[in-house]
Amino acid sequence: MADKLVTIARFSTAEYVQAELAKQRLEEFNIKACVVGWNAANVFGDVPVIGGLQLQVFDTQAQQAKQILEQQSQSQNPLEPADD
Repeated sequence: MADKLVTIARFSTAEYVQAELAKQRLEEFNIKACVVGWNAANVFGDVPVIGGLQLQVFDTQAQQAKQILEQQSQSQNPLEPADD
């Protein structure tokens, strides 16, 4: 049976950078992730896209991915690069 993609987090279109940072964080743990909904936001411009952006992973990795993002959100500056 093939893995299905499931949504583990939602972001507004204004939070595109945060969605991409979350995706990159998961990929550091070898979890394949994708952000969907961005193309619809580009097509419709200023019209809000229903559902916004969705961060998706394979269902077999969803629980681990949620845990990683939850741990990240509990840090001082979640999903943002550190100031050096």
